[in-house]
Formats: sequence, structure tokens, C-alpha cells
Amino acid sequence: MEVIEQYRLTDIIAPSFYDAHHDIKDGCHVHYWFKGGRGSTKSTFVSAEIILGMMRDPMANALALRKVKDTLKDSVFEQLTWAIEKLGVSDYWHIKYSPLEMTYTPTGQKILFRGADKPKKIKSAKVSKGYFKYVWFEELDEFAGMEEIRLIIQSLMRGGEQFCIFYSYNPPKSVRNWVNEEVAVARPDRLVHHSSYVDVPREWLGVQFILEAEHLKAVNPKAYDHEYGGEVTGTGGEVFANVKLRPITDEEIATFDRIRRGIDWGYAIDPFCYGEMHFDRTHRRLYIYDEIYLVNLSNRKAAEMIKKKNPLNRPITCDSAEPKSIADMKDHGLRVKGARKGPDSVEYGIKFLQDLELIVIDPERCPNTAREFMNYELEKDANGNFKAEFPDKDNHSIDMARYALEDDMKRVRPPMSVY
Repeated sequence: MEVIEQYRLTDIIAPSFYDAHHDIKDGCHVHYWFKGGRGSTKSTFVSAEIILGMMRDPMANALALRKVKDTLKDSVFEQLTWAIEKLGVSDYWHIKYSPLEMTYTPTGQKILFRGADKPKKIKSAKVSKGYFKYVWFEELDEFAGMEEIRLIIQSLMRGGEQFCIFYSYNPPKSVRNWVNEEVAVARPDRLVHHSSYVDVPREWLGVQFILEAEHLKAVNPKAYDHEYGGEVTGTGGEVFANVKLRPITDEEIATFDRIRRGIDWGYAIDPFCYGEMHFDRTHRRLYIYDEIYLVNLSNRKAAEMIKKKNPLNRPITCDSAEPKSIADMKDHGLRVKGARKGPDSVEYGIKFLQDLELIVIDPERCPNTAREFMNYELEKDANGNFKAEFPDKDNHSIDMARYALEDDMKRVRPPMSVY
């Protein structure tokens, strides 16, 4: 193995990945996120690490995943086959095409391939020797979200002492995409690596690849930044560009003095949404630090939960569309009132939130509020142009915040506007 690493590894791993290689070899982290643009060789790197790692550790097996099973052969399977050939170790590996499988013949270790569209196939993945030390999620952004990823990992991370979970992807344009949100969350067991083709020896890519990249850079710099630079450029349809996700400490909350509370009623499939926030009127900053966000929640149970969060029974502004629910909450002892909505109240309320200097949301305390604000984007028409109106979906916490800030909005509302 040392001969392979000395004379072969530098032939397929770009210099920008050297530090990551040593980090993996030393077992410094568990989760390795490799993001970048076209030609960044991130998938090349992961495939080499899996082959080398298995040949070092006789108990290590690997599972390579794509969201859709039918894409496995032309992506991760071909990439791992290429790594085996490039490293000059083809004599030690048996490659099987039906079903897709690779075996390190000296020990019987396996690389299995699964699609997340067949979850039972993932749970049934078994090896006769060792454990799944390596798990590779290729084209991570195709997966549904971290919940799906966690369910897969939980079924695989058994029976071993050291794991390497690889995530490789081209970052989606939207800042609000779940992948871009997740990678922004710091974890001590996670290493995040960004690369692009400019970090790769030019002779590996070829003249035509470089020409195509440089042409796009000249004619459409934003598309170049996303496609080749692997940058999160945004779709242009983001509604709230002023949102910042960060922890809000108990000490910080203790200093808040302009507390606002709101409720957006839930239905059979829509969540009941209650939130608490502090509005710094002087600096035009909003801090959202608590939420209740549940479906199939009765008014009685919701009232009980709110009383624990609001023990002094401070006023709450609710969606006025459900007078019966407001009456129920009053019967349960809460000080609630309906919002005074008008023909333009939705648009005005969203624009009020857009105009704030900053909206700080604690993603741990308020995961659903953070998700809705970050993901809220304008929709496109059949011609690909953004629609003028704000979408009325996945906006429960946004509506809740509008109701909570109703009195603050009145203070700055133009006198001739209808409210």
C-alpha cells in the first residue's frame, strides 16, 4: 500500500485534497463534505480514498449511494472502477455488474451500491465480514434532506469503531436549499472542503474543458461562478435576503424587552404555528427564538404548551380567520386577539419583514421557522420569469411573524394605506 500511495496516489489526487487525505487517514473526522464545481475532482478523490482505505483496513467495507438506483452504474460504480484501474490494483479486485458489486479478493471485503429510492434495499445491505466503514452519498443535493440522510446512516453505522461518511455535490444555487443550510452548521466531527477546477492540474482536464470554462466566465460570470466555481449564487427569487441563522443564548433572551407573540392556526395537514420574538425597533432587527410547530394539535393542547412558554400570559396576536379558535384559546385562559387584516396586509407584512436590517433566527430553537424563512422564494411562470405575488405556501411561521408584529407595522405604515 505504501508503494501505491507514493507512486500512484499523486497521479489522481489533486494537491488541494492532500490535507483532506491526511485528515481521513488519521481519522480526524467522521463526516466529510466535499463541495465544488465541474472538474474539481471531488468524486475522483472520494473514490480513491475508499479503495485505499479498504485495502489498508481488512474490516472495512463500503456502500455507495445515489438518490436514484438507475444512476449508480454511470456514476459511482464507474468512478470506483476508474480509481481501481488508475491505482494499478485491478488484479486485487473482482468487479461484478449484475448486481453492481466490487470485492477485494484477498479478504472478501465488499463495495455495495444502493439507490435511496429503494430504502428497504439499503436497510438490507449486509456484509459477511467487517462493517460499513465507508458510506458515500454522491450528488447529495438530490436527496430529500438530512432526515433521509440520518435514517440511512443510522441503519449503517453499526459494528465498527471508525467511520468515514463522504458527501459529494455541486452546491445548489439557492442559499435556502437544505444542503447549503446544513453545511453552514458547524460540527466538531465534520470537515467541509471546497474545490474547483482551478485547483486541478490543467493537463488532467484538457484544453477543451478550460476553453469552455473560460468562455462561460466571459459571457455569464454568475453562471460560471455556480457551475465551475461551485459557488452558491442564489436564484434571484429569494424573498428574505436579511435572514441570519445563529444561536440565541438564554443570556441574550434575558435582555429582550419588546417581546412579540403570534399564532397561525393549523388545519388537518397544515401545522399550528406559535412563535416568540424580540423586535429591536431602534436598529430594526428581529430575533425569533421560540416556536411551536405541530400538525394535528388541538386548541386545548396548544394552549397548555403556550402557557409553559408564556407563563405571565402576555398578549398574543392570531390569525383572525378562525374566530372559533380564538374563542377556544380565550376559554383556556390565554390573552389572544385577532389580527386586523386588510386587502394588502400580506404583501405589506412581507415587505415590512424584507425591509428590516436583520432577522436573526435560532435554528436549534426554531428549526421550522428557520427553514420557512430561508426557503421562501418567488415562483416562476411558464416563461421562467418570477411572478409578482408572494407564494401562499410553506409560510406558516412567516404569517405568524406578521401577526405578532402587527402593532409595530402600524407605527410605520403610510397613513393612506388600507390595513
